Amino acid sequence: MADPFEHRPGIGGRFEGRPLSGAGLRFLLVSEIRLLVLDVDGVLTPGDLMYGPGGEEIKRFYVLDGSAIRRWREAGYHAAIISGRSSTAVSRRAADLGVSFVRQGVADKVEPFLEACKVLGASPDATAVVGDDLLDIPMMRRCAVPIAVANAVPAVKRLARFVTRRAGGDGAVLEAVERLMRLNRNGLRASGDR
Repeated sequence: MADPFEHRPGIGGRFEGRPLSGAGLRFLLVSEIRLLVLDVDGVLTPGDLMYGPGGEEIKRFYVLDGSAIRRWREAGYHAAIISGRSSTAVSRRAADLGVSFVRQGVADKVEPFLEACKVLGASPDATAVVGDDLLDIPMMRRCAVPIAVANAVPAVKRLARFVTRRAGGDGAVLEAVERLMRLNRNGLRASGDR
């Protein structure tokens, strides 16, 4: 696969054919992405709301997304989960994956995003956020690499540095992690050179 970066003289350049500006320029100022922040519904899951016979919320997670999160962490990077809804299934999945920073039931995701950066020792400029809905936009604007899943709303896709081919709960996180690992291996520099 061709490298997604195209160097252009002057400020920034292009990433996958799109001009770099604003939040997109930030990721060229760090050598690697250290923290991956994930939304849940529509990102880690397909976004369907299902309830069991006792009224408990049931979530479906894609196993290869989980494997990708484990690989990300084993490579020495951090992951965090920030969700607008609350579910014991999310707490259990995070524990299964070794993700210790989990915030649920938050309407304003900026505060937990900044808390995750502080607690996990990564600046917002060394962070990627994967989102799908309007609640994700404020934290996506503060990160270096905003990523939209294929099923994201148009406003999130417009903000994103890239949009996954796969939908949430169906390999989008796997795709995002593979792309970020590739970008980290390339050793990004301020000039955008490879």
